[in-house]
Amino acid sequence: QVQLVESGGGLVQPGGPLRLSCAASGSISRVNVMGWYRQAPGKQRELVATISSGGGTNYADSVKGRFTISRDNAKNVVYLQMNSLLPQDKAVYYCYLRDWKNVGWIEYWGQGTQVTVSS
Repeated sequence: QVQLVESGGGLVQPGGPLRLSCAASGSISRVNVMGWYRQAPGKQRELVATISSGGGTNYADSVKGRFTISRDNAKNVVYLQMNSLLPQDKAVYYCYLRDWKNVGWIEYWGQGTQVTVSS
């Protein structure tokens, strides 16, 4: 069974940085995509950033230039460095893993970590 455990959320002032981490454990293939989604109150869950096992990245337009996603393939850990945080970045951030299995792509989600941006 695959598990995703997030850490690093919390309260930060506008303009400040915050770093999220997500460790994946279990039977994980070498071909996968890890990333982060977020959901603000009253809104749908939206993509923040993803990174493939090959290193390809994808960012939401709203976070380009402020957020950086990276990963440690040996440890199955994905990071999200968030800089210049804005009040509108406040949301629950969910770790995401899309893993290639023989039957196709399987998706997994973490339980979420709260990020609050406020003075």
